Amino acid sequence: MACLHDHSCEDHDCSSDWSLYKHIDLTKASALNEATPGSVKSVFKAWEHRLNTSEEHLESNEGDPELLVFIPFTSDVKLKSISIVGGADGTSPSKMRAFINRDGIDFSDAQSMQAIQEWDLAENMQGVLEYQTRYSKFQSVGNITLHFPDNFGGDTTKIHYIGLKGEATQLKRDVVATIVYELMPNPSDHKTRAESGGGLSHVE
Repeated sequence: MACLHDHSCEDHDCSSDWSLYKHIDLTKASALNEATPGSVKSVFKAWEHRLNTSEEHLESNEGDPELLVFIPFTSDVKLKSISIVGGADGTSPSKMRAFINRDGIDFSDAQSMQAIQEWDLAENMQGVLEYQTRYSKFQSVGNITLHFPDNFGGDTTKIHYIGLKGEATQLKRDVVATIVYELMPNPSDHKTRAESGGGLSHVE
């Protein structure tokens, strides 16, 4: 299901308030088969800048339209929808497959694994389409990998914008890990007086 934006977006959760852009860990975002290394980072931008196609974009290598995009978050998120603005002249991706909380997926994995959800995409140069997720399956998402296996006939696949809408949890992933660690005390941190030599230790 796609949102066509034929309404007041602010009243339908389409505004930038729901954008997860600020919760993407851009330093760890990556793509396989990108023609220009690191260009994947350029497709993540504020919702209101989604139609700015004059800047750098993500493009696959010549003659190979397949792309695999890894998107990690700084905190777990609940993902509601995904928006893709692709290139013109048949270079927009025509299909999208999603995998969540799986690190290190390559093309072989993506082709053999069952995606949590798949979408047939339309060419979306105006940025008016958003593809809804099966929301109950997209809870506690620490990272998402998007597989774009094909396009509309172009020699390459171009993506100018990937937009993710939803809600982020308040705790960052490393903070959650620290809390879990503290809830499971390390016995060596709690030695008895006898074990520690019977006196008070001085920490430098």
